[in-house]
Amino acid sequence: MTAQVWLWVGFNLFILAMLALDLGLFHRKSHVVSLKESLKWTAVWVMLALAFNAGVWHFAGSAKALEFFTGYLIEKSLSVEQRVRVRAAVLVFRRAAGVST
Repeated sequence: MTAQVWLWVGFNLFILAMLALDLGLFHRKSHVVSLKESLKWTAVWVMLALAFNAGVWHFAGSAKALEFFTGYLIEKSLSVEQRVRVRAAVLVFRRAAGVST
């Protein structure tokens, strides 16, 4: 097989392993997630994305790495924006229902 095929196989195996670890091992018990725990997990996943970006830079060059990083930042900002919108909608519906916050 070519090197590119092995990169795709390795990438997919890594994603499946991280998904299995996240859902099967780290979050086995249902619990309320604290702000501290949330920030730690966010840091872990951001660092993994930056490590992946370093791999893109190494194997595909700086232009592709910049494209990945730009896309990652856009997706992250859209994720945060969506959370703000949902929170605002919840507040509006609570106020309309007469529930104090």
